[in-house]
Amino acid sequence: MTTDGKDQDKARSEQVADDLSPEGESQDLGGEKENARKADSKGGSSSAIPQVPEKSDTVTKVGQAEAASASSAKKIGEYQPRQISLVVSRIDPWSVMKVSFLLSVALGIAMVLAGLLVWLLLNSMNVFSSVENFINDIDPTGSIASMIDYLRLPRVMAMSTIIAVSNVILMTAFSTVGAFIYNLVTSLVGGIKLALTDE
Repeated sequence: MTTDGKDQDKARSEQVADDLSPEGESQDLGGEKENARKADSKGGSSSAIPQVPEKSDTVTKVGQAEAASASSAKKIGEYQPRQISLVVSRIDPWSVMKVSFLLSVALGIAMVLAGLLVWLLLNSMNVFSSVENFINDIDPTGSIASMIDYLRLPRVMAMSTIIAVSNVILMTAFSTVGAFIYNLVTSLVGGIKLALTDE
């Protein structure tokens, strides 16, 4: 082998050694870092380090939230109640019968108690004794004295109870029949219109 060939072999081995040296690796790494920086500046790849949002972005978000809350408060202040028109097209007779029965029973009990209280009040004021003395004065024969028996407490309570029971029967029957009649009328001419407003 000639000297020129030896020189070429030495040059090649030195070049291979330079390529495998840490300086070459650092140069390669430096090139990769520069490429990564260029790509980040162009927006091509995302960086592994989290980016801290700028202060102007947070201020903008806080301002938007305050504006939204102010607009919602303004809407609540300007709220107008809604008005809805409804039509009572049908009444359930069974529910009317139950409600009217309970109401008439309550009214009958109140009537009996009211009769008792009125009788006790008049008796404490000596009204019945005054009426009895007056009847005895104008009718000494006693033909009208039998009417005083209707003013006694047992007769008054019996009469008020009879009136209360008859009131329960009549009120329940009339209310149920009225519901049937209302349903027939609404099928012909329509029902009662109601305007409801929410507060």
